[in-house]
Amino acid sequence: MVTWQAMGRWAAVLVAALLAAPGCSSEPVAPAPIQKAEAPAVATPADGTVPAWAKVSQLQIDSARKVGVPVAKELDLGGGVTMKLVLIPAGKFMMGLEGMHQHEVTISKPFYMGVTEVTQAQYEAIMGTNPSRFKGATNPVDSASWIDAAEFCKKLSEKTRQTARLPTEAEWEYACRTRSKTLFCFGDADEGLGEYAWYRANSGNTTHPVGQKKPNAWGFFDMHGNVWEWCADWDGDYPNGPVTDPQGPASGTDRVLRGGDWSDIPDGCRSARRSFDTPDLRYFLIGFRVVVSVSAPGL
Repeated sequence: MVTWQAMGRWAAVLVAALLAAPGCSSEPVAPAPIQKAEAPAVATPADGTVPAWAKVSQLQIDSARKVGVPVAKELDLGGGVTMKLVLIPAGKFMMGLEGMHQHEVTISKPFYMGVTEVTQAQYEAIMGTNPSRFKGATNPVDSASWIDAAEFCKKLSEKTRQTARLPTEAEWEYACRTRSKTLFCFGDADEGLGEYAWYRANSGNTTHPVGQKKPNAWGFFDMHGNVWEWCADWDGDYPNGPVTDPQGPASGTDRVLRGGDWSDIPDGCRSARRSFDTPDLRYFLIGFRVVVSVSAPGL
């Protein structure tokens, strides 16, 4: 169920993917053995420098220095698998589409977010299984329900001693926009989308390894396309005025999805595009990324 197209679209995409990817097996795959992590749960630059992999802005660096935390961190998931995250500064932005309940949102505290969607290697390292239809260690995990994603965050928190969770819908759009006011993180033109996203025009009807396209201004890859991403919120109407750290409705029947997927036209991949589905749905157009809370005095 989506806010902008009928459910018949899901069935059509399913048929197309089955025809386009005959080598993809639906048989369950036995999980690989998971090694115990011997290294510290979190690796961060000891001297405050920015690691080469972190494509961060000066705003993020200044925010990290102000709060007294690293601008980037790398979680050790065990077995040689890690997860990279960068800091998102506190701030304000206009959420939603102009003329459609657009409203001011304040994000009052900085937080870390995964620079990519959760990969299959990362998911298997934590959960011991890989539900994905489109197999590939560095491809985004797909076919994980919201319930699965929440359980992943719980187990990730236990393993790394960090507070991991799904982003709120507001946090997700804030991270995607990087304070931009355009349809996409890079501007308004559909023609530029292929540099940042895997979508209908260039995906070949499959997911792709994360991090191959250009990142946005805060260093996040694949915020547009590849797979839809679960958010923490129940689906519901936007508020009518300014809000701070919105969490969405207290209850509901569907959870929010953001970002679009490999089968979408550009309109479906816009920064403000919303979708939703039931939290138990496992579907090969859907994945997720995680947020980790900042632990610092005064936060």
